[in-house]
Amino acid sequence: MFDTQQKDIQAKLNTLAKKKAIKFAPLKWQPIPFNGEWGITTTFFQTAANEAKDGKNKGMPVPQRAQEIAEHVKGVVGGVEGISHVEAVNGYLNLYFSTETYVSRIVNLILDQGADYGRGPKKDERIMVEYAQPNTLHSFHIGHARNAILGESLARIVEFSGFETIRASYPGDIGLGVITVLWAYNKFYKGQEPQDVHERGQWLLKIYTEATALLEEKEAESPDDKAQREEYDAERRDMYRKWDEGDPAVRALWLETREWSLEELRDILSMLGIKIDEWFYESEVDKPSKAIVDELIKKGIADDERADGGPVIVKIDEKLGLKKEKYRTAVILRSDGTSLYLTKDLALAKEKFEKYNVDRSIYVVDNRQSLHFQQAFKILELWGFPQAEKCYHLAYGFVTLPEGAMSARSGRVVLFKDVADQAQRRALAAMTERTPEMSSKDRIKVAQQIGLGALIYTMLSVDNNKDIVFNIDDALSFDGRTAPYIQNAFVRANSILRKAGGAPDSASFEHKLAPDETQLIDLISRFPSTVEQAANEYRPLVIATYAYDLANTFHSFYHSVPVIKAEGAEVQAARLRLVAATQQVLENALRLLVINAPEGM
Repeated sequence: MFDTQQKDIQAKLNTLAKKKAIKFAPLKWQPIPFNGEWGITTTFFQTAANEAKDGKNKGMPVPQRAQEIAEHVKGVVGGVEGISHVEAVNGYLNLYFSTETYVSRIVNLILDQGADYGRGPKKDERIMVEYAQPNTLHSFHIGHARNAILGESLARIVEFSGFETIRASYPGDIGLGVITVLWAYNKFYKGQEPQDVHERGQWLLKIYTEATALLEEKEAESPDDKAQREEYDAERRDMYRKWDEGDPAVRALWLETREWSLEELRDILSMLGIKIDEWFYESEVDKPSKAIVDELIKKGIADDERADGGPVIVKIDEKLGLKKEKYRTAVILRSDGTSLYLTKDLALAKEKFEKYNVDRSIYVVDNRQSLHFQQAFKILELWGFPQAEKCYHLAYGFVTLPEGAMSARSGRVVLFKDVADQAQRRALAAMTERTPEMSSKDRIKVAQQIGLGALIYTMLSVDNNKDIVFNIDDALSFDGRTAPYIQNAFVRANSILRKAGGAPDSASFEHKLAPDETQLIDLISRFPSTVEQAANEYRPLVIATYAYDLANTFHSFYHSVPVIKAEGAEVQAARLRLVAATQQVLENALRLLVINAPEGM
């Protein structure tokens, strides 16, 4: 919405509200799909619904009252400068602008706001996005990358839309899997660790695979092999017991090896441009979670069945008064007094709400945990936290290989660092042929941007609920719906502007617009509403799709519409400013996707 027109319309609505005794709900303006002219639309259904709720709708059905309000508003806003005509249709108010006014305003707005174009107004809610949290004593693989990339993109989108945003990570730093590596390292490999941070992480993964094989029961194993396996398992569990009791030697070894994993994680996050604000650890919420169980029992939310040899449970459906089974019964403490993931998530949520004053908490976790989070959110609701209704599980599908699912236990994984390195090598090889004039230093930098961009976009261009069959050749393709294709649109725009010596400071758009020109203007005008949609739906895919559509439209424009060789200086000036505006929107969209826009390629 244009600021001057918005203020003028709001003033007229205030006058109308007093005259007609209408209490307007906040207006939300959306672009009207281009059909020969540009416009924006809003609806008065919420205003009419509020009146109906308060018994002030004159007995009219909501749609009829919404249309009546739209007609009233139409009568007072028709004289607003820059508006060519107004329609009141089915409860909607449609405002249309003269083409020259609209295009000039959009292009000027983009170039004036630059990197802030599309940024939403500051909102009064704080969001915490929790992601990038692999278990320690493993190495970061391509499945972990989907989690980290999805979470970071979402964090950038909601932050850009106006929410105060906290990025959080909750690594699983304890559990039998972690202790398995710790035991095997201490028994067989202590002092042999590589010094390189990534080699060491991959080495820990190898130890996990080997240790798992040692501890797994095998078919037709000999008595000696069985005795050996049981001895190893007893040693592993004894180490876990010592850790739980706070044994200084075990704890020191655990902290040392945990830091190796965190070093690798921090290095990869830095490579991706991710900076976590708050680090939580599973080991730190175990004790507080047990205290929470006692509180839930006292409040009558949880039932303690330990006296009969059972666990502590929450009969969620019963407590909510549901007649049909939906959330089932959740165990929050085992009969032996040990906590579960659910217990710890309740403790972590309490800390988020009380210490960090979080209004919305987003959990980026794979879709196997859907019921887990439904149960957690409902227990938080029963517990009395109003934030529970704004907790959200951003579930995502698995990343599998063409030959089947990945498995750390069997050692069949694709490590992120290996893929990233290979992507950059291929990009560098392609650039060496295409850009011989570029310096070696610049070529390496751009190859990194292209390689990582290709990998990142593969993770974001598929609906988060769907599985990804990861094929490295497809991920690194420079054709079709890929990051290099989008980055290349930015580079082409940059090339046009460089050849022209930049875009002029002003221009009018009085010339007849070409079809590709019109489509380009329409798309760049929609970026703010697209950001808002992606933030409201928690869906980075919305921005990924938009970025491709914009790049595709610009490529068509590039081939069909002359810019530097346009007929007349005024047309050239207008198109150069349109190219500059498009380049800015492409850069803003790529930034929300955690992808860099290269200067050349």
